[in-house]
Amino acid sequence: MTGESMTKVAVIVGSLRRESINRRLAHALASLAQPKGLELVELRLDDLPLYNEDLWQSPPASVQRLKQEIKDADAVLFVTPEYNRSIPAVVKNVVDWASRPMVDSVWPGKRASIVGASPGAIGTAVAQSHLRSILTPLGIALLSRPEVYLSLKPDQLGEQGEVTDERLAKLLDRFLDAFAAWLERVKPA
Repeated sequence: MTGESMTKVAVIVGSLRRESINRRLAHALASLAQPKGLELVELRLDDLPLYNEDLWQSPPASVQRLKQEIKDADAVLFVTPEYNRSIPAVVKNVVDWASRPMVDSVWPGKRASIVGASPGAIGTAVAQSHLRSILTPLGIALLSRPEVYLSLKPDQLGEQGEVTDERLAKLLDRFLDAFAAWLERVKPA
């Protein structure tokens, strides 16, 4: 990508666990994304308090940082597990903090996509559907296809997120191609 600017993508990993399969998936996507002109940057979420409107009197530094990082990014990639047929609380917390106060929401016009992994048979299909229903009213432009909800086995990704399964590598590569092409077509509002 010599001479071309990279498209900065803020990555929201919906698990706080260090060894999360979704964190490993995010790392795999980040390593595959650079040749496509995408720079995937994982945002820190473990220091965010639970959403509480009373805190807007003196907004926590972690919340201000989160909003600025999302605002500065060209796009957002949600990498979410599925907990109890829905999204994890950390994802909803990020969505809520970044959307408030409503006059200062970072979401309207932001381009985004959703992926996720689980060891279960249907991957994260239900969580992603739920997340789409939450994000759409916020004015986020969502990539509709391809949908990527993976049923991953532990040996398909290495500890640093390296893809050890050829079929998975091709699938992730096709997703990133589609995401990069869509980001080129759908310019921010």
